[in-house]
Amino acid sequence: MPATPLDVENLSAGYGPTRVLEEISFSVPAGARLAVLGRNGMGKTTLLATLAGQTRRYGGRIRIGDTDVTALPSASRALKGLGFVPQARCVFPTLTVEENLFVGLKGRPKGALKEAYEMFPRLYERRKNLGSQLSGGEQQMLSTARSILGRPSVLLLDEPLEGLAPVICEELMKAFAELAKTGDMTILLVEQRIQSALDFADHVIILERGRLAWSGTPAALTKDHMAVERLLGVGGLH
Repeated sequence: MPATPLDVENLSAGYGPTRVLEEISFSVPAGARLAVLGRNGMGKTTLLATLAGQTRRYGGRIRIGDTDVTALPSASRALKGLGFVPQARCVFPTLTVEENLFVGLKGRPKGALKEAYEMFPRLYERRKNLGSQLSGGEQQMLSTARSILGRPSVLLLDEPLEGLAPVICEELMKAFAELAKTGDMTILLVEQRIQSALDFADHVIILERGRLAWSGTPAALTKDHMAVERLLGVGGLH
């Protein structure tokens, strides 16, 4: 499935009676890379969860390519091309690495597993290990690879580097960059490691208290020192 654009229009959502997102609108062209930034608790994870159909929507529309997925449940959105790698690294602890990857094939032949092993050779070395026997970084690789095997046209990555050693972070970001170069997926990345996100993305949005507070290129954000300090709480970027 080739990359498709993602269009979000006046999206408001939350959990139960609690509204977290308020009238957020943005578009991501097919094959583009969007970084979603903001301080903790500003709605970034809720945004991705809402796109994946896991929150209560109060208003707005979500389109993947020409398909309006606003009213579809999570499973149907996945069938329409949406892939989601959650912050929780949801792997099956009692299944082996290879069995976990089988789940992501979605009917594709077993030989497609080589795509995951080529992207993350460490998973091939651990293919007989249970999910519970993997390190945090290996679980993140597994969760990512499982989603990618389904060949989504839009991929959501929620803080994939959280709590990981620098060498693992570098390995993951290299894999994401290689994936983006293929042009086969539109990628949204939520990440607290701001510089890693900016190096990866071609466009950035910043959330502030559930609203869209800034939008532009990584280069423009680097020059906008007031926005960086006010919205991200850091002194400056390089």
